[in-house]
Amino acid sequence: MIFAAGLGTRLKPLTDTMPKALVPVGGQPLLWHVIMKLKKSGYERIVVNVHHFADQIIDYLRLNDNFGLDIRISDEREQLLETGGGIKKALPLFDPSEPILIHNVDILSNLDLNQLPTDAPVLVVSQRQTKRYLQFDDEQRLVGWKNIETGEVKGREGHSLAFSGIHVFHPSLVPLLSEWPDRFPIMDFYLSACATHLIKGFEAIDLRLMDVGKMDTLDQAENFINNI
Repeated sequence: MIFAAGLGTRLKPLTDTMPKALVPVGGQPLLWHVIMKLKKSGYERIVVNVHHFADQIIDYLRLNDNFGLDIRISDEREQLLETGGGIKKALPLFDPSEPILIHNVDILSNLDLNQLPTDAPVLVVSQRQTKRYLQFDDEQRLVGWKNIETGEVKGREGHSLAFSGIHVFHPSLVPLLSEWPDRFPIMDFYLSACATHLIKGFEAIDLRLMDVGKMDTLDQAENFINNI
């Protein structure tokens, strides 16, 4: 699943006239880069959620014949459901017995997606500087979250790793979703679920990653993709 429904407010004024997913990097939209990464990794069915300028994304995919893939749209035009609600709404579009790779549309990386374990929920993390860190125990189980600027902690502290915006949602967690509203952040869900369910961190060694969410990173993104 590609998260492409966001408003892209940090990329204004570009996103005043187009969705973040179609902002070009190196002559191709961000959405193209993620789809091509998934296709090269062997993925055949992709769900793309849409909200902001949804028709532009739908038209782009149709004009490109879905790049030869089974691409399905999860329509959030009535209400933006955030990351957790987006997964919950899209579940009927997937095989319920299979894990789902989740990939933010604005993430570019050198990550080999075929390395990811799929036997449990998995969060791709790395040793990277950020303001907010996920917390893991010695067995790499998710136990909490910490904001190092404010000192706020959810769950409990462990060793800190930065989330990449790439994760594997596992069928073992689906029954828990019924307790959650239509709209919620997936990280809040994971931090609640980790008290009773195994959620693992996958530390990507030598991960090179760029979050193309702001205008200053957009200027660097073309050079980044040429070097990965």
